[in-house]
Amino acid sequence: EEEKKEGLIEFYDSFRDMFEFFCKNTTIHGTIRLVCSDSNRMKTAFWTLLLLASFGMLYWQFALMFSQYWAYPVVLTMSMHSEPKMFPAITICNLDPYRFELVSEHLVQLDRMAEESIAFLYGINTSASLFHMNEKNIHVKDLSSIGNLSRSSFKLSQNFSLLRMSDHNNRSGKKHSSVGFRLCNATGGNCFYKTYSSGMDAILEWYRFHYMNIMSQLPVIVNISDHEEQIEDMVYSCQYDGEPCRPSDYVHFHHPVFGSCYTFNSRGTDPFWTATKPGIPYGLSLILRAEQKDHIPLLSTVAGVKVMIHNHNQTPFLEHEGFDIRPGIATIIGIQQDEVNRLGGNYGKCTTNGNDVNVKLLYNNSYTLQACLHSCFQHIMVRKCGCGYYYYPLPPGAEYCNYNKQPAWGHCFYQLYNRLRNHHLNCFDQCPKPCRESLYKVSAGTAKWPSAKSQDWIRQALRHQNGYNSTSNRKDIAKVTIFYQQLNYESVNESPLLSENLLLSSMGSQWSLWFGSSVLSVVEMFELLIDTLVLSLLFCYQRFRSKKTLKVARTPTIPS
Repeated sequence: EEEKKEGLIEFYDSFRDMFEFFCKNTTIHGTIRLVCSDSNRMKTAFWTLLLLASFGMLYWQFALMFSQYWAYPVVLTMSMHSEPKMFPAITICNLDPYRFELVSEHLVQLDRMAEESIAFLYGINTSASLFHMNEKNIHVKDLSSIGNLSRSSFKLSQNFSLLRMSDHNNRSGKKHSSVGFRLCNATGGNCFYKTYSSGMDAILEWYRFHYMNIMSQLPVIVNISDHEEQIEDMVYSCQYDGEPCRPSDYVHFHHPVFGSCYTFNSRGTDPFWTATKPGIPYGLSLILRAEQKDHIPLLSTVAGVKVMIHNHNQTPFLEHEGFDIRPGIATIIGIQQDEVNRLGGNYGKCTTNGNDVNVKLLYNNSYTLQACLHSCFQHIMVRKCGCGYYYYPLPPGAEYCNYNKQPAWGHCFYQLYNRLRNHHLNCFDQCPKPCRESLYKVSAGTAKWPSAKSQDWIRQALRHQNGYNSTSNRKDIAKVTIFYQQLNYESVNESPLLSENLLLSSMGSQWSLWFGSSVLSVVEMFELLIDTLVLSLLFCYQRFRSKKTLKVARTPTIPS
């Protein structure tokens, strides 16, 4: 019998031959039982059902894996690092806002209105105890013409008087009073009361509302550096790592509520501020003036110093963060740094530097979540209300709100702010967190300073060195020391819970569990599919040729 030669490309005679060849030669476990048990139909049916069930379980597991992978879960990994690092930026404010000369008349009128309101609500005469009508005003150069215009045009509104309202509690049957003021839209048809259960909170908010309208008369850019105040007026002593601070170590700015502020190590690029050792002697030590005579008492009811620890090139949002230092107290603040690294992309919404955020930042410093939220709210405020909120920077071409020009801006502002607070504005959707962020954990301790036995010589030393002059008993100075508790810092990093490598590994494990095979077995299955497709095309072609040949054979012959 002549031996059949093997060709370059072999075709099967039938699908049965192809399937039998595959079952006998594949590396997938169990398939050979489909052809070796063909004489026993029960076994063949059993193994067929078993293989189909294995395939079903395999692809069910695959579906679960892919659904988990496309959910993009993350896992947090914590690591400890120990290395010299830069000391954080420190901002201090004296809680003593200026009375600018341009608006001094209106501030005096506002103080009188506040005095009348407090007397009306509580019957208390505060003219001698709270308000200081003869405080020194702050003069800004080259703005006299604007000041005259402001004095002649702006008038305090009497339409926002403080009122006491009674609320009946149905549960207890008791009457509770609240204090607030009425705000209406431009037509006067939509009004609501901005009320507080605490009269103190209502008076403070009412005062701040009028104060913003008054301060809107000042030009947007006020050069505070022309003012004669120096850092020595607030900081009597400054030392870092045992060395005295230099004039280049701080920047000055004025906050409309928290007063005169200084930020130490704002850029974080000077090697002088590199922290090489932990401990109190190697930190920042300050002796501060904490004067209790407020220029504007109803803006700041706290006596002391506001302190905030934050990152470099970051705008300090003192109304949201920071803590107060009490006068006559030495405060020791230990800090420990944590670093958070977020993945971003499909694994979470974050931004590297804010360039990919749809909100145009109004602050000149680096991106932060608060800077984005404030900028977003200010843009919406300008668009909806026609003017900007005084405590936030202005977009180009906008102006601050003033109820002489925009009588209904208060109604618009408080409604928008409530929507922002309740997450009904899209600012929280548009403002992602930074992908890399440094956080500072703070622990503090306090002690009475100076002590009864040392206060005399400390006051004498301050008087000779800084011109300090006070008759109070430790009520106008404070000491604060800020230091690294340890140079170790925790780094919290996000990593994919199910990466591509782990996904392939899990799929291989499931494939091996249900079929005991490898990647080459998958190639064999693809080969089977290709062979099936080719064989089907060949059979269709042969059938088409046979039909065409039969049709030609049946065609009758035409006689000549």
